[in-house]
Amino acid sequence: QVQLVESGGGSVQPGGSLRLSCTASGSIFRINDMGWYRQAPGKERELVATITSGGTTNYADSVKGRFTISRDNAKKAEYLQMISLKPEDTAVYYCNADVLTKLLHRGTYWGQGTQVAVSS
Repeated sequence: QVQLVESGGGSVQPGGSLRLSCTASGSIFRINDMGWYRQAPGKERELVATITSGGTTNYADSVKGRFTISRDNAKKAEYLQMISLKPEDTAVYYCNADVLTKLLHRGTYWGQGTQVAVSS
């Protein structure tokens, strides 16, 4: 079993900052790509950012220049630093990871989600 646990969500004013964290645990042999997604009310889940095990990153156009994804392979963790937050960033944010387990089963795992609310 693999679990992803997120933290760091909350409520901020426009222009504010938040840092989300996600830590993986369980029967993990290797973590490949990791990512952050978000789902706003009434909308489909969308990609925010991804990062490979080697550190190559990819961002949605809507967050480029404002969000930074990073990871700590030793801690099996990923982070999303968000600055200059806008009301349209309001959503539930989910982390995910492409994991190879110790039984050599590969799968994509998701966190439970953390709420980010941006309003004045």
